[in-house]
Amino acid sequence: MKNRLLLVLAGVVSLSAYAEQTPASPDVVSYDYGMHLDISQVVNMAPIADVCWPTLAQITYKDSHGEVHILGYSVMGTGCSN
Repeated sequence: MKNRLLLVLAGVVSLSAYAEQTPASPDVVSYDYGMHLDISQVVNMAPIADVCWPTLAQITYKDSHGEVHILGYSVMGTGCSN
């Protein structure tokens, strides 16, 4: 019984140590015209809002060094119809 308890406690401690090591998410950088972008792999593209005016969107990507970046940019919403 004591062995099982020690095994469970060891598992909980190792999981909590792993949870503390999760990397912080990068800051969102606003796009400026002419900005050099080093996009090697797109990780995520946030869905564009269903509105009929300019709105903010985000793309998460990895650069050629494997670092993750989040880029914020303006885009026309998808809610317009004629």
